[in-house]
Amino acid sequence: MNTDQLRSFVRDIPDFPKEGIMFRDVTPLFLEPDALRAAAAAVAAPFRDAGVDRVLGIEARGFLLGAPVALELGAGLGLVRKQGKLPYHTHQVSYDLEYGSDTVEMHIDTVEPGHRVLILDDLIATGGTAAAAVQLAREAGGEVVGAAFLIELSDLGGAKLLDGIDPIHCVLRY
Repeated sequence: MNTDQLRSFVRDIPDFPKEGIMFRDVTPLFLEPDALRAAAAAVAAPFRDAGVDRVLGIEARGFLLGAPVALELGAGLGLVRKQGKLPYHTHQVSYDLEYGSDTVEMHIDTVEPGHRVLILDDLIATGGTAAAAVQLAREAGGEVVGAAFLIELSDLGGAKLLDGIDPIHCVLRY
């Protein structure tokens, strides 16, 4: 399945979550096994020989895409969640948003020193959450070998916050 075919499974929802925002909804892609399989393969492709130990999926659609990508790469899947959602001991990182701040966390046993980590989400917009996931992985002793996204909202420049991460792989750009 090529990128135009994958793009056909992304639904545009204008003015969500607020006026002036065009929301790129990937849930139709998750409904179609061939599209989900192709998306996971396309996201994973540049990292097949990177020796990835952990895919860090970012809440919540990053979990859904992260699972098949982790399987494609023969890696484990770790979860990066908003504060207070994980039941065990966690590492936490706070980061600034346009209006305020947020905190994400992962279990302390998700990434061990020396693990090769791929940061993954369905979409990168402003990049704050992905940058926080990078910080979580590094503070746990992991080596971030790249970041992967099904969609990049290029105008928002989120990849710039991932300075020093190479490669940053995006399958679809809007």
